[in-house]
Amino acid sequence: MKKILQILLISTILTGCSSLVLEPVSSSQDETQRILSLGLTHAENLIEASKLNSSHTISVVTGQLMKAEDDKNMAILDAVSISKYAESVKVLNGNSEVKFEGLQMSESKRVGMLDEYEYQDYFLKGVKDKSTGLIQHQLFVELKYTWKSRKNYFSASFCDKWQGCENEPQVDITLISSGASSCSPSECDYTEVMELNLTDDFLRSSMDDGFSVSFNSKKSTNEITIASDYLKGYIKIAN
Repeated sequence: MKKILQILLISTILTGCSSLVLEPVSSSQDETQRILSLGLTHAENLIEASKLNSSHTISVVTGQLMKAEDDKNMAILDAVSISKYAESVKVLNGNSEVKFEGLQMSESKRVGMLDEYEYQDYFLKGVKDKSTGLIQHQLFVELKYTWKSRKNYFSASFCDKWQGCENEPQVDITLISSGASSCSPSECDYTEVMELNLTDDFLRSSMDDGFSVSFNSKKSTNEITIASDYLKGYIKIAN
């Protein structure tokens, strides 16, 4: 009899459990998306988040809303910067080809213990063949420095985001010109001008992060970084 009562009790419990309706618990990400979909201001979004039913959810959703606001503001700034670089691209339309030239960037680099500097000017340029539609790009670089002898840059290395440039394979560059001026018995002011060929596929695959290139001589290296917004602005026109 006792065993029968136990069976009846278990059966009753299971029947009761089967009648329960389990309501889905919305995740913090769902709540964040729900609030963002309301089309409110950022301040109003935070007020809406404060109405949620647990302090933990409020904290997490508030953090996600703040990140979303930061991402939105950054996207706006990026769009303005990209537009600026795009407007700066020069276009020369010829009979058989179109030439593009991006905005020239200029940087200085302190070298040695004294107030001595090296200067580097650079920009992206490209040529599009009208008959084939193919585009070939170059990174144009002019390096200016004061030294006891010419450095003779001879190669470039594409830098790895994490590992740097030193151990990366070297590729050929094209030396455009080199010269010396204002010479003293111990040093001269040197200028070396060079180009590095870049494919259209490489530039497009680098648009999100940009890229860095090290120009190499036996005496030193110079790293050039093409930022993502610069590259996006250039590609927006050079296509």
